[in-house]
Amino acid sequence: MEAVGLSSISKSYGDFTAVSNLSLSIPKGIIFGLLGPNGAGKTTTIRMIVRITVPDEGAVTIFSQQLTPKMQERIGYLPEERGLYKKMKVREQLLFLAGLKSVSAQEADKKIKYWTERLEISNWLEKKTDELSKGMQQKIQFISTILHSPELLILDEPFSGLDPINANLLIEVIQELKKSGCTIILSTHVMEQVEKLCDEICIINRSQKVLDGNLKTIKREFGNNRIALAVEGDSSFLRNSPFVENWTEFLHHIELDLCEGVDSQQLLRQVIDSGVRVTRFELVEPSLNEIFIKKVGKSNE
Repeated sequence: MEAVGLSSISKSYGDFTAVSNLSLSIPKGIIFGLLGPNGAGKTTTIRMIVRITVPDEGAVTIFSQQLTPKMQERIGYLPEERGLYKKMKVREQLLFLAGLKSVSAQEADKKIKYWTERLEISNWLEKKTDELSKGMQQKIQFISTILHSPELLILDEPFSGLDPINANLLIEVIQELKKSGCTIILSTHVMEQVEKLCDEICIINRSQKVLDGNLKTIKREFGNNRIALAVEGDSSFLRNSPFVENWTEFLHHIELDLCEGVDSQQLLRQVIDSGVRVTRFELVEPSLNEIFIKKVGKSNE
């Protein structure tokens, strides 16, 4: 079943086109990465999904239906711009925000207890928001987004302000929500988190889609010509190899991009024939960061 459907949606502000003819189908129950550089159109796309703004053209469906006020209760949205009340105590704030999503006070209390303990912030429930660090405020904002158990969860830069330990804790929680059946749209600049979490991705640049699909499939398509190589001896001869397009040197190994049409066995034979001892020779996938830079760079050209 489709959780979110975008059919040729476009949005302009005066002469500026924020999103142009974007179509996406996001299946239910997956984590979907919506990626792109600053100003690419990600946040505008998200705002059209939750109907903060309306497309100039095209249509948006949620669970195969047009979005209605009642259906808003099935969605949780964590915007990049945070919206907590600074002088309000954390517990009172969470109770108030849960009530806006039709969660009873009794049920909200149970969920607040569970999630603040799960995210290791229960000792701060009676503190005012402005007494919390940026990372703690981020966790409180995240909890406020999931208290009503949304079926569709949209997270715009959810790792902002979190140290590596708390970022990993949030990753665990997002994975748990997926296992419970929640569909999650994740917009972030942190490619490492996308690689850990996302089943499918879409890269937007300059208001248009430049790449989308299953993440594993995309990485296989981009990663069939890269070799990680380590040898005992001088490997500098490979800089002039007719089989090698690019060379990147690391502390303990080098990575080589093969020329188009070259089989990895051709390179292996050349290395062996050179007389050096091979200690590592493997096909490796490019990182999502590399794919992102390549696709966005090509789009900019």
